[in-house]
Amino acid sequence: MNPHTDPWADLQRTALLGTDRLPHPGPAEPDPATALLERAALATVRRRAGLLPLPAPEPAPGPAADPDPRPPLPPAAAGRLNLLLAGPVGGPASPAELLPQWLTEARQRGYRPPAALVPALLAAGRARTELRGDVAALAGPLGHWLAERNPDWRYLLRTAGADRPAGAEDPWQHGLFAERVTHLTRLRRRDPAAALALLESTWAGERAEDRLLFLDALQERLGPADEAFLEAALDDRSRGVRATAAELLSGLPGSALGARMAGRALTAVRLAPGRDRLLVSPPPAVTADLRRDGVAPNSPTGRGERAWRLGEVVAATPLASWTDGFGLTPAQLLALPVVGPGEGGEPWREELHEAWARAAVRQRDAGWARVLLGPAPHGGSRPLPRAGAPARLLAVLPAAERARWTAAFLRGHGLGDAFQLLGACAVPWTPPLSTAVVAALERAAASGSYPWSHSGVLGLTERSLAPATAPALAALAADAAPDSAWAETFDRLARTLRFRAEMLAELAG
Repeated sequence: MNPHTDPWADLQRTALLGTDRLPHPGPAEPDPATALLERAALATVRRRAGLLPLPAPEPAPGPAADPDPRPPLPPAAAGRLNLLLAGPVGGPASPAELLPQWLTEARQRGYRPPAALVPALLAAGRARTELRGDVAALAGPLGHWLAERNPDWRYLLRTAGADRPAGAEDPWQHGLFAERVTHLTRLRRRDPAAALALLESTWAGERAEDRLLFLDALQERLGPADEAFLEAALDDRSRGVRATAAELLSGLPGSALGARMAGRALTAVRLAPGRDRLLVSPPPAVTADLRRDGVAPNSPTGRGERAWRLGEVVAATPLASWTDGFGLTPAQLLALPVVGPGEGGEPWREELHEAWARAAVRQRDAGWARVLLGPAPHGGSRPLPRAGAPARLLAVLPAAERARWTAAFLRGHGLGDAFQLLGACAVPWTPPLSTAVVAALERAAASGSYPWSHSGVLGLTERSLAPATAPALAALAADAAPDSAWAETFDRLARTLRFRAEMLAELAG
């Protein structure tokens, strides 16, 4: 080999042309290709061993981070954060499940994280957008200082909302779409008028699909001040925007759209002269005015056209129109037979009750939701109510009532029927609801089913069960067949609950 040639370049040429066309000089080998790879490995080690360190970078420009006056995390809580940020290491629960709870609790308590953990905290927020609000608040001035110097963390400068420092990027003008939605939602919770003004300032230039999702943010603290904007949105060129604006207006007490719909509904549904039944006459067609108020000209659901029109009008009608107009309570109205054109009463009764359920959810009317749900079915006495999505009706009730209703339901039904109901309950679950869930898990294990058949509910239990149920789960693990799937599942849940209890105790200081 010419001593002035580059050995690495020779290896590259041989690799490109092939050892059969350009044999590499050196000792004969049975397999020239293997010999080439071995020489390349040796050359790589020589090249890396000979590298000299780069000169130290200049000090970071600009002033240091602002001081952070918040109290530091208790040492045990800081160690727990380090464990959660490090990822799965054989612990009892997935950090993906428990990190959000830890961040929310630490943020509410106003702690300052250790400086050494802030980079890992920012990296977690970059990977998971749902963490960014808590990460931005918890990272504090040091997090913003780092984000200004690392492009990977610049999302923080668009996420902090009202807490962002002077000179930080405006998330509404410069953020990604998800960041803009988050910013608008957070502002809406804090200052509804400011959020509406912000949305109005750029509304005309937004894409239709973006306008649709921005409108969803107005569900937070919806009020009379929003009506003019939403009425104008009824004339939007996007059908989805028009429909969403109509749905929001139908949930706004005293809106003009609600009054228009009430006039149509009380024509379509009348109380019989004997006050013993309801008579249904669906709107004969979708007029231009009805279409503007959010009713599509054709049913997109596969239901009959008359039933579709009736349901859309009733669902958008203020529920007080029925009790005031007919002088009957919700329970009395729901008990009446319903008679419609050309059909027996039962199909029209189902359509009317379904529409009332949708109205109760839109208007957040707990009285109607309570009657539509009825007492919690137990002992297999009756199935879930068919009118409306029961979990959505349940979400309208106060948190304590939701937990009681779901616990009663669980005492007579399987876990598969309760997944959505449990998802509607406030976290952490109350001790009675947690006890009912543990009892349902015990019945599921005794029935011979497999844990993975209830993976959805098990995922909820890791985040939501009251830690006080850990001893009951540990006892179930001890009683289960050794090395069985249920023994492992109960043991994991018990360890997760203990982990959560320790986590919260550490944050309490």
